[in-house]
Order: sequence, then C-alpha cells, then structure tokens
Amino acid sequence: MIQLDLSNIRSFVPEDWLTSRKDRLEQARVMLEEGNGPGGDFTGWVHLPRDYDKEEFARIQKAAKKIQSDSEALVVIGIGGSYLGARAVVELIQSPNYNLKKKDTPDIYFAGNGLSTDALLETIELVKDRDFSVNVISKSGTTTEPAVAFRIFKNLLEEKYGKEEARKRIYATTDAHKGALKGLADSEGYEEFVVPDAVGGRFSVLTAVGLLPIAVAGIDLDELMGGAAEAMEALAVPGLENPAWQYAAARHALYTAGKSTEILVGYEPSFRFFAEWWKQLYGESEGKDGKGLFPASVEFTADLHSMGQYIQEGQRLMFESVVRFQESKGSYTIPHDPDNVDGLNFLSGKPLTFVAEQALRGTLLAHVDGGVPNILIQALRRDARTVGQLIYFFEYSCGLSGYLLEVNPFNQPGVEAYKKNMYALLGKPGYEEHRAALEARL
Repeated sequence: MIQLDLSNIRSFVPEDWLTSRKDRLEQARVMLEEGNGPGGDFTGWVHLPRDYDKEEFARIQKAAKKIQSDSEALVVIGIGGSYLGARAVVELIQSPNYNLKKKDTPDIYFAGNGLSTDALLETIELVKDRDFSVNVISKSGTTTEPAVAFRIFKNLLEEKYGKEEARKRIYATTDAHKGALKGLADSEGYEEFVVPDAVGGRFSVLTAVGLLPIAVAGIDLDELMGGAAEAMEALAVPGLENPAWQYAAARHALYTAGKSTEILVGYEPSFRFFAEWWKQLYGESEGKDGKGLFPASVEFTADLHSMGQYIQEGQRLMFESVVRFQESKGSYTIPHDPDNVDGLNFLSGKPLTFVAEQALRGTLLAHVDGGVPNILIQALRRDARTVGQLIYFFEYSCGLSGYLLEVNPFNQPGVEAYKKNMYALLGKPGYEEHRAALEARL
C-alpha cells in the first residue's frame, strides 16, 4: 500500500497538526462513506472499485480487443477528466513514448482537449492512412473542444470507411439517459459506455471514461481495479495511521501555516501526465470560495536545473509532495572510463538507481533547509496494481481535504465563466446580448 514519510514537515507545523484534526477527519470520512456531505451526489467513486458495473466492465474489455484487432490507432476525444486519467495511466504504466514503441497494441492519440489547428492537423496526418477507431468521451456531447474534434474525426471515418463501417469504429462514452451525444449514439448505433451520474469527470478514471483507452493500451484492468479496491479497503479504516488522513491533514496544516502552493514532484518522466491529472483533481476540487492550495508540478531531476533555483531560494510559499516508486522496471550499471574524463569513476559499477536515490534524498534535505517542507509518498512500482492504489489514494485524500477546507469538493462553478464568454463571442444563438457587452469591452 501507499506509505507516507512526514518527518520533513514537523518543523513547519504545530506539534498537534494531526491529532487536532482527528474529529474533523472522522466527520469527513463519514460524509464520504455515506454520501451526505456537500456534493454527496457525486461520491459514487468512493465505493466504485467494489461496486462497478461488472457487465459493462466485460464489454469494455471486449471492445478493447476488437479495437486491438481491427485498428492500428485509437483517437480518444475528450477534455479535462475525460482524457487526463486515461493518458496518465497509459504513460505511467507503459511509457510516454508508448506510440513509438514496438508493440501488439494500437497507438493512442488524444484529441479534443484544446483548439489548436496545428495539433489537430498533425493528429489527422498521423491516422488518416491507417486503420483507426474513435472513442469520444463527453457527458453532454456539446462541450466545444471535444464536440468540434468529434465532428471532424467522425467525418474522416465516414469518408474513409463509409457510414456503415464507420459506425462500428466509433465508441461513445456518455450519459446513460440524455444529452446530444447519447441521442446521436442511439440513432447511429455506436457502441455505448456510461459516464456515471454519481462520478464527476476528475474522479472518473476508473469508469469507462478511462478504462476503455487503458485496456486498448494493453493494461490489465483487473489488476488496476484490484489495486484500487485494496486502497479503498485500507483507507476506509478510520484513525490517524490512515495515510489518506495523514496526507489530507498535512496539506491542511501547511495551508493554515501560510503555504499557498503544493508542488507534486515526480522522478520519472512517465509521471508527467499523472501530475496533470492530479492538478485537475485538486485544483478543481479545492479552488473555490477564495480558498485552496495552488497545485503545481515538476519533474526531477530535470527541473532541479531550472525551477530548482526558485524552489530553493524564492518566495517561501510552497511545499512539495514527492512521489517515489521504490522499484524500477530494470537496471543499468554505470560503466568504467579508463580516462575518467568526467571525474565520475567513483560511480563505476554502481546502478543508476543508486545515483537517483541519493539525488532524491539530497534534494529533500536541501529543500527542507531552504524552507520548503516536503511529504514523501512511497509507492511500490509502476504497474497496474500500484497505480490503482495511487489513483484511489489521491482521490480519497482529495475528498477529505475538500471537507477539511469546508468547500464542496465535487462541484466546479467557476468552469462555466469562460464557456459563457466563448459561446457569446462565437455567436452561439441565445448569447447575442452578452456578445455585444463583451465586444464593447474588447
């Protein structure tokens, strides 16, 4: 299971930083378990690793095998929680170079998560002359970025294969009962999977939203869900030994002590998109009512040669949460150089993991000495079971953290502000008055 080392926060928080929050953590636990707190209608993820739809789970695995058999590429269309979780898991377990590797599974491209013409044209160029399928993920089907991308790739499929064959290559993950995409999927006969009503997008990676692309990439879904189920069982046990309680309390204690930014640190390049998923999870859950830690991320040791200067000596407004995987997938021994040009023969014969470990340990101490507390989060290895545990750990801790902060962790009212302005400026019917007001300001 996930383990925490909190020794490097003790000089920055009161001695009772954990015990003083025990009652509030218990209240938060009950609200999550019973779904009776603010946003309780969206706590379906809490017991999901145990209560997921087994019939749909089997259909996901069957669909993944079909895509693997008839497609060289899968285009996953979605934005925010509709793509970050899947990309995070694929890159963390397989590789950020997944599409470049020799493998028996299709390449996976992510589209509909922005409005860049250049990025879209590049993706089209990469798939147009290959057999490909599309997984469009949207609860409503009307969110601008994925809706535009789906219109384009649907047209591309129909031109390439004809309307009938294209239908068999489109998989829609959407609302179970309503919405534009649901209506289209029903009328066209796409295979459909469900975005559960009780699970918000940023918590949806272990639903069909994330599981279909993850399965297409050849990742064992039973192991992923098994790891999440292990974490669910372990983290449901109340008490100050619970690592989710410790992480939530530590974050809250550092926040109340004046820290405004939490930096998630990874030492693996494959961790980059997991950090992006984490930033949405915590930023969208806590950033409201004028409250919340600002979630940022860095990749060490690369960023020690850039952002490391600010972290070491800039404004003392941050703390670090460092994710360490205890085991690597392989090993490499540093060779001996007879001329010792680089002066590194003292490392000859040592595994590269030894060097990385000392870099991590030295950085932790340097940053603490520089006024930056850190939380060390230890996971076993980059495999499906461990990643399932890590996903659930961060989700459950996020729910506890939001309730400690006294916000609703499961809504996102601020997200609609930019959409309203964008729709008006695009000329969407019904926004004429708002458009005139915006154009006067611009």
